[in-house]
Amino acid sequence: MFVHGNNLEQKENHRTKYRDRESKCYLAEIRSRYDKWKDNNENLVGPIKFHADNDDDILKKRVELLNNYKEFLDQQHYAEKFDSRSNLHSSVLEEFLYYLFRDLVSSISEHALIGKSHSFKDIFFRSSNYADMLKKPNALIEIKDHDFSIGCSITSEMLCKGSEESEIHKWDIPAVAIECKTYLDKTMLQDVSTAAEQLKQKNPNAMYMVVAEWLKLTESVNLKNIK
Repeated sequence: MFVHGNNLEQKENHRTKYRDRESKCYLAEIRSRYDKWKDNNENLVGPIKFHADNDDDILKKRVELLNNYKEFLDQQHYAEKFDSRSNLHSSVLEEFLYYLFRDLVSSISEHALIGKSHSFKDIFFRSSNYADMLKKPNALIEIKDHDFSIGCSITSEMLCKGSEESEIHKWDIPAVAIECKTYLDKTMLQDVSTAAEQLKQKNPNAMYMVVAEWLKLTESVNLKNIK
């Protein structure tokens, strides 16, 4: 859930990296601002499944908190110390989505899936011979990781008729899947379009979204034709 906070904690506790004085100083500064960002978001409640007059104000406040924290974190000295491979900067958007939808999802069900997911993509059966096929399904569940999902988690037991050797498989089914990108270019757009098509083949009612900080597309790319 707290993807960015977990990333920060891993850096603080890393045994070999980020042990120099400058790194420790920067991490302490970021920790102080992160804790305030997290506390401010947790102190806000809403929106939930029932409309309230202050919904717009809460959303604007969450966006304002995000912008303030992101502007702080995106300072050049932090960006140079913690590059894109560290995922420190990119994980902010994922955690923001959790704050944005947390109260809405929990007001619908306390058992709902929210956050990173291992979503169902396809299923295959790979028995090595007919005798083995009669014993158990030998199912292989192919999954697709999503940066952020709202949906449900499934536990399935598969059992061949007349056999007592069952298989337990677990996967997620997203109602909404969101991919987070620092920037979106044409290649990434093609990739996420394919991923969206694959998701909707198995779950036609699902919604697939891309959230990007920067758009690196020319006007020749017609986004209206992307479904």
